[in-house]
Amino acid sequence: MDIHAVRKSYARWAPIYDATFGVITRVGRRRAVSVLNGLGGRVLEVGVGTGLSLPAYRPDVSVTGIDASAEMLQKAQDKVAELGLGNVKALRLMDARALEFADSSFDHISALHIMSVVPEPERVMAEMARVLRPGGTIVMVNHFARDAHHKGALPWLERVFAPFADRLGWHSDFQRSTVTQTRGLTLIEETDLPPFGMMTLMRFRKD
Repeated sequence: MDIHAVRKSYARWAPIYDATFGVITRVGRRRAVSVLNGLGGRVLEVGVGTGLSLPAYRPDVSVTGIDASAEMLQKAQDKVAELGLGNVKALRLMDARALEFADSSFDHISALHIMSVVPEPERVMAEMARVLRPGGTIVMVNHFARDAHHKGALPWLERVFAPFADRLGWHSDFQRSTVTQTRGLTLIEETDLPPFGMMTLMRFRKD
């Protein structure tokens, strides 16, 4: 997976993303934003995409969004303008592996359905930890590969689709350890989400 493959994939998906993946990811998005609304403060949404989550933030939560896809970001900008979302402070085209923010710039970070898409996810995790203030929270929703002993069709489907990651724009065989081993972050919550527990919500606290 490289950044060019990601950008090409999401340029293709941008016109229909809300009606396809947006529907599939609705539960996780709502749950994550609910957590962040309870925390308040300055939120960075990494991989803001078409801005599906932006209208759900409380007006007093300050949100900055970044994305690597100009096409997706334009959709987000259109939503902000149409809905008058004054709490969205900035939407910027940016590579999550090199966040253009100072250390400890944000109180909390949202990473929804993006960790199995980005190149070098370990670098992305390290960058998120860097720009997060001590004691701050990362709220993540993602699909992780099932263990070999897991029953049902999901593990088989993950193995079948893994070679097509670049074409699909995501890694179906993404390993949980890729994010849980990040230095300076402690996993404080892990919850499987409906339907079928296919997505997992994780909360990390910066030490």
